[in-house]
Amino acid sequence: MVAAAALNSRTGRKVLAGALIGFTVVVAFLVTPLIAVPFAIAGSAAGGTVKQVDAAPGVSGEWGFPLAGGYSKGRGFGYNPVQGCGYCSTDHQGYDMAQGCGATIFAAGHGEVITAGSYQGYGNTVRIDHGGEIVTLYGHMQWDSLRVSVGELVTAGAPLGAEGNTGKSFGCHLHFEVRKSGTAVAPEPFMAGLGLPLK
Repeated sequence: MVAAAALNSRTGRKVLAGALIGFTVVVAFLVTPLIAVPFAIAGSAAGGTVKQVDAAPGVSGEWGFPLAGGYSKGRGFGYNPVQGCGYCSTDHQGYDMAQGCGATIFAAGHGEVITAGSYQGYGNTVRIDHGGEIVTLYGHMQWDSLRVSVGELVTAGAPLGAEGNTGKSFGCHLHFEVRKSGTAVAPEPFMAGLGLPLK
């Protein structure tokens, strides 16, 4: 009876309209996180946001750096134990470099993509056959970030994917590896010999 009488007056209708608007705002405030959280979790499970940085890497002739601009050096080639990492090999077969999760990784030279996806303990990986029994490997890339596929021909500086933390990795970085006749060789002197010294 009181509610019906309140609806018959102008003031009662204003109070009711204000209450409905207030209720709608409160419900929207409470429900929005319930809708947004699953999307945030899905993005996180997929490796987070891929920040594709397409600045051109330094190129010298037919070869170039696998990252554009400055980077932090991690483990180098050879004996490099990692404190607190039971699965990390002490005989490191590559050269670790990092710009941050999602940084674009580039082909160091022209050749044919022979791996584009999960590869041994390297996680999401690209391998390029450059001919002359030289193969470069780019390991630990973010899932769903690859821009190349097996059989594709690439040139130095072609974007391959994004820096990540997949496989036997302990943080976002690029594991850059060079193999000659199937045997890993130190990337530092190899790249320096091409006029592209690594740190």
